[in-house]
Amino acid sequence: MSAVRRLDETTVNRIAAGEVIERPASVVKELVENAIDAGAHRVEIVVNGGGRGFIAVSDDGAGMSRDDLALAIERHATSKLNDDDLTDIATLGFRGEALPSIGAVARLRIVTRQAGADSAWEIRVEGGRVAGPEPAARGQGTTVEVADLFFATPARLKFLKSERSENGAVSEMVKRLAMAHPEVAFALSFDGRASLSYEAQSGDLFDARLRRLGAVMGRAFQDNAVPVDALREEHHLTGHTGLPTLNRPTNQGQYLFVNGRPVKDRLLLGAIRGAYQDVLAGNRHPMVALFLELPPRQVDVNVHPAKAEVRFRDSQLVRGLIVSALRHALGEAGHRASSTVAQDTLSKIRLMEAPAPHLFAERRPHVSRGMAEAAAAYHAPLQADYAPSGRVESAEAGQGGTEPQSFPLGAARGQVHETYIVAQTGDGIVIVDQHAAHERLVYERMKAQLSDRAVGRQLLLLPEVVELSEDAVDRLADRAHELAELGLALERFGPGAVVVREVPALLGESDIRGLVADLADELAEFDEALSLKDRLADVCGTMACHGSVRAGRRLNTAEMNALLREMEATPNSGQCNHGRPTYVELKLADIERLFGRR
Repeated sequence: MSAVRRLDETTVNRIAAGEVIERPASVVKELVENAIDAGAHRVEIVVNGGGRGFIAVSDDGAGMSRDDLALAIERHATSKLNDDDLTDIATLGFRGEALPSIGAVARLRIVTRQAGADSAWEIRVEGGRVAGPEPAARGQGTTVEVADLFFATPARLKFLKSERSENGAVSEMVKRLAMAHPEVAFALSFDGRASLSYEAQSGDLFDARLRRLGAVMGRAFQDNAVPVDALREEHHLTGHTGLPTLNRPTNQGQYLFVNGRPVKDRLLLGAIRGAYQDVLAGNRHPMVALFLELPPRQVDVNVHPAKAEVRFRDSQLVRGLIVSALRHALGEAGHRASSTVAQDTLSKIRLMEAPAPHLFAERRPHVSRGMAEAAAAYHAPLQADYAPSGRVESAEAGQGGTEPQSFPLGAARGQVHETYIVAQTGDGIVIVDQHAAHERLVYERMKAQLSDRAVGRQLLLLPEVVELSEDAVDRLADRAHELAELGLALERFGPGAVVVREVPALLGESDIRGLVADLADELAEFDEALSLKDRLADVCGTMACHGSVRAGRRLNTAEMNALLREMEATPNSGQCNHGRPTYVELKLADIERLFGRR
């Protein structure tokens, strides 16, 4: 080995730059954060060639003086760290590494003008070599241009992805920063084509933020999100969380912010999954945008140069706050299911009805003008004299009067295939899966009873003997005292069977054999260190499934209406324990579109 030597400053800067500037999106992130810290009201981003060729970020912020500009391109020079206290960081940037790192690996040009200054100043840095500052022309604010990214470290270019992928990463970064700062306007363009444009939002923070979230995450999220607002020991959690029936196959729709900083944190993602555990299937993910504000001393943002990772002083408090706040917000939503359920239903119907593609174009018969006019008149909407009044006929036989429709889920009008309840509302119909709906109701009642006291039990007139494997019997017998707290009393009955003497009263007539067999299988997958109360969602969900109204059971009108009314009064009743919707609501406009009336 050669003798130990000190690396030259240029090499040191390029090594440090590799930690901060990983790809074009990293450049955009650092420059936009600087603009926000400078108090900008509008930020414009221009990207050409996937960010390799050119990046420009312009703002109308405070700007810099000549002396500040000369110092800003030096490593670890910053105006954002008060008294060198790393425990009191109130800005997005603080390390003083962004500009010198960019200048070490690219051609950097900065033009800035401070408020009230006579002129602007310009400085250039190419591969670490500085030219300037010198006078320039510009209004108040700062423009940073980056050309030929990684020209000084060409090996890094080999690790960049396609232009489309790099543009996608830049777009995602701008979206996250725009969500965290709705008061700032953003504009992003790629190769001269406008890509994103977000106007500054004003007014109440919740309303302004929701409008910005709708612009970024889509109108479906804006229409189907519930507000989150919780405070615990100086930790303030706000934001919006999507209804369980608005979900995605990945967690890409989950956005987390700590003190205005976009972060990626496993603790926070795990807390979200825990909050949705009993309202969403394990392979689906909710859409969420959460903003956590806490004293800077309670969080460490100096974990990684990219500042995307954080560490909390009290991580369990943060996790508990998120879980409880999300569950409370979902409970407040009551029986609501997302409007996308109806849209998905209509899309599936149209897909099933779509004709198969033909190799040759179908020859259409000639239609006379008179026949076309008659067909159009037939499909036209009804005249005002025949339009629905918003009142529905009573479901009880022999009553011909009408009654005002005042229930969100309407009045039962019938049962289809002894599985689905059809109800009429003032402006459409609701189709309810009776088993899925009753499963959720039973589950919520079991949870309520457990929070107050042990679940009520019902003694079986004739105890049920269930034959199982010896291993399954052992698992059930070992947890018998815990199952008893959940309302299920059983004991060994020989080497290969258990006898069930009591069941939860809420289950009524249930499939006891199937219930016990499923519980034995689930216990095989549980961590032996966990109590059944820790796996309450799994156990109660299994019990509720076996004790619910089964598909194929005929219900009378009173039973159907009672089910609808209880759904309206029960939290989370818009989806079953597996995350599937319990009902689909179709408006008259939706039905008319199905029949070509719209």
